[in-house]
Amino acid sequence: MIYLNGVTKIYDKQIAVNNISFCVEKGEILGFLGPNGAGKSTTMKMITTYLTPTSGNIEVCGLDTQTAYMEVRKKIGYLPEHNPLYLDMYVKEYLSFVAKINHIPRKEIKNRIAEMIEICGLTKEQHKKIGTLSKGYRQRVGLAQALIHNPEVLILDEPTTGLDPNQIIEIRNLIKEVGKEKTVIFSTHILPEVEAICDKVVIIHEGKIVANDTLQGLKQNLSTQTYVELSVDAQKPIQIQDFEGIPEITKIDNISPTLLHLYTDTPKESSKRIFERCVEKGYTIISVSQQEKSMESLFKLLTQGNGEN
Repeated sequence: MIYLNGVTKIYDKQIAVNNISFCVEKGEILGFLGPNGAGKSTTMKMITTYLTPTSGNIEVCGLDTQTAYMEVRKKIGYLPEHNPLYLDMYVKEYLSFVAKINHIPRKEIKNRIAEMIEICGLTKEQHKKIGTLSKGYRQRVGLAQALIHNPEVLILDEPTTGLDPNQIIEIRNLIKEVGKEKTVIFSTHILPEVEAICDKVVIIHEGKIVANDTLQGLKQNLSTQTYVELSVDAQKPIQIQDFEGIPEITKIDNISPTLLHLYTDTPKESSKRIFERCVEKGYTIISVSQQEKSMESLFKLLTQGNGEN
């Protein structure tokens, strides 16, 4: 349903998106992750035809976004990061307006509005002005406008930003339900959201894709091995070779000049060896702690120094 092939976007001399390729099929929810400024919103604006790629091509529902952009827009429901609503309009009035500009037949508009109000949980708020609604209900109105023309593709850019925990859960559940019948790209930098609702994950960093897999595949690739996290004072940056050769250590990730992840099957014994090596080499220890590799640590590893819209 959505295919990106070698897509690049350059602003003047800045490469915002650098030769990325991925696809999303019908019925899949793709978690599109990356730190702020990674290129997520730029990519989503290109998919929705608001921006044109510098090179590469994008297809949505078999249509080229550059040559058939008006047809592509009919296929897409889009909720941008900053939800653009007319705050002086009433909920039903606004949805009627959106339905008309999406060319929904007049005889179908009333039923379609009623359906969106029920699906998006707006029954108690339907007669209120949008400006009087909470952030959570405004997001629901935004989702309703994105869905009202029954698009095949749903693009959601940071849809839970600024919501409280209860509102986040409600929006997650709504997206998960809608995603059963549509193709959904869900942009976020919050990993629990991805684990809660997504089938596939693409992680982007500095405009490049650094991971592209199913959620299950990513989890399977996460080492179950524990590691010791060593943090030292910045006055003496870490030299990774100083910690090579410790018998219990199987792998070392240099996270930053003052932070190492040292993988081991015997963290207790390894912590002792690491402490001794720090003393020997003259490092000032800030902390030494035992950790388990997680989605958070994988995200951190892929988006800090390893290769933001």
